[in-house]
Amino acid sequence: MNDLWIGDNLQQIRKRINLACQSVGRKPEEIKLLLATKTVTVEKIKQALDAGETLIGENKVQELQQKYPLLQEDDRAEWHFIGHLQTNKVRSVLKYATCIHSVDRLKLGKELHKQLTKENRQLDILVQVNTSYEESKFGIAPNETLNLIEQLTELDTLNLKGLMTIGKLTTDVKETRKCFRLLKSIQQQVIQQNFAGVEMDILSMGMSNDFEVAIEEGATLVRVGTAIFGEREYPDSYYWNEQISISE
Repeated sequence: MNDLWIGDNLQQIRKRINLACQSVGRKPEEIKLLLATKTVTVEKIKQALDAGETLIGENKVQELQQKYPLLQEDDRAEWHFIGHLQTNKVRSVLKYATCIHSVDRLKLGKELHKQLTKENRQLDILVQVNTSYEESKFGIAPNETLNLIEQLTELDTLNLKGLMTIGKLTTDVKETRKCFRLLKSIQQQVIQQNFAGVEMDILSMGMSNDFEVAIEEGATLVRVGTAIFGEREYPDSYYWNEQISISE
């Protein structure tokens, strides 16, 4: 897996992004590419950075803790946390992440606010919505999203920048498209509410197998890993379905 291999894959992803944008009259510069680096080695991440990428997204707190120090001096990298976050790991994540994509409950928001207040700083967040209604996925229910956002506006350390979702894992493009279309609809509802301090510029949706559809439906950030770094040895449940107590 040399530099050329990673670079070639990144070029292909950029071409696919461009084509998806052309198909719906969007500009490629509207789309940010986030490298989903779960189980990816630091060496491969460095190769992607050398190819001009900057956004890194980790799903697991432990992996983030291991990789960050090895890339700490590389000021090209911006670290996002995109996996499910338990409240007892908030302090650890805040040492590294500049944005958390997976805020899906008030308890997590309050814990983030508590720690950020101690550190006298703010943090960008996205609200994760379970647009596929699958029990195996985390995220706030679509019909509860507005209420959660209203509650989060009371926490002034949190800069709410948009929404995130994971499309339904299916070969039926229509089903996947429904998920992305629903997130776009929720974004418009939030904008209409005109919540103080809330921005809705980011729609984080779309991964290796469905990011073109996400772009067609309004994504502004796509999370791509496998199509760049190759297949992982673990199932999706390793990344998305950590066990969580009801109280979490």
